[in-house]
Amino acid sequence: MPTPINRCPLCEGQLVPVRLQCHDCEVSIEGQLPTSRLVLLTNEQQEFVEAFLLARGNIKEVERELGISYPTVRKKLDQVVEALGHAPAAARQEREEILDAIESGDMTPQQGIAAMQKLNRS
Repeated sequence: MPTPINRCPLCEGQLVPVRLQCHDCEVSIEGQLPTSRLVLLTNEQQEFVEAFLLARGNIKEVERELGISYPTVRKKLDQVVEALGHAPAAARQEREEILDAIESGDMTPQQGIAAMQKLNRS
């Protein structure tokens, strides 16, 4: 199977489908067409998602199939979640804890900003 092209080969920008054609009747639709968020994933991330789904989410099986460790599977899974526009559960939880601390007065807004920036860098 050919490797999908997700990024512009010149500038690495996101490619957008602008034309679809039916193989049966050859009707074409042109314009800026919506896509799945899965196209935001790199080819490597798409292959990981496929392996993860084939393993039915069983991390041990993903480890075995891809020959990688448990922490690497978790890291790749978090990277996929982030690439799809979501914060990983741990980071989301930490952000909520920071906001709660600011709200309760246990942390100043400036300390909260610094903590959020540190969280974003890690």
